[in-house]
Amino acid sequence: MSTSPADTSAEVHVWDPLVRLFHWTLVAAFTLAFFTEDELQNIHVLAGYTVVGLLLLRLVWGFVGSRHARFSDFVHHPRTVLRYTAAVLRGRARRYIGHNPAGGAMIVAMIVMLLVTTGLGLSLYGAQNGMGPLAGVFADASDALVDVLKDAHEFCAYSCVALIGAHLLGVLWESVLHRENLPRAMLTGRKRA
Repeated sequence: MSTSPADTSAEVHVWDPLVRLFHWTLVAAFTLAFFTEDELQNIHVLAGYTVVGLLLLRLVWGFVGSRHARFSDFVHHPRTVLRYTAAVLRGRARRYIGHNPAGGAMIVAMIVMLLVTTGLGLSLYGAQNGMGPLAGVFADASDALVDVLKDAHEFCAYSCVALIGAHLLGVLWESVLHRENLPRAMLTGRKRA
């Protein structure tokens, strides 16, 4: 049996429906939050809460989910990530069925940065509007603190955009390197065996 990249008869199920739904809903919620900002604050806040809920769900699923959804499947030692990244840049990285070490590191970085971004957003919402779960904590926030929270929230949001750009480049590079349509795999849940 042929296992060429075009041969779909030799595919395996990798990404469970929850991982795929999480991924694409996160894409939509982050994009919505990023482009609504101050102009449509209610939508921005709702999208931010959606991101928080998705992250909490993904954290739980990282421990109890299917094999390739679990952190134990793709979180590697930093040395392993660096070695893998060097191999990728040389065009000699081995193929992984689940996330590769660089992809695993990107997931961790993205989850951390999104948690920081949304935490700052909730803090800012409490300080600026007296609303949200942190309103009581930031009820008497000074204008200076509001400015710091606003700048930090924006900086982290743009840092997320930088991580997204790196993620997209990595997906493209790996797709070419291994002759595999990785975006399709995140839609269908299936990859070449």
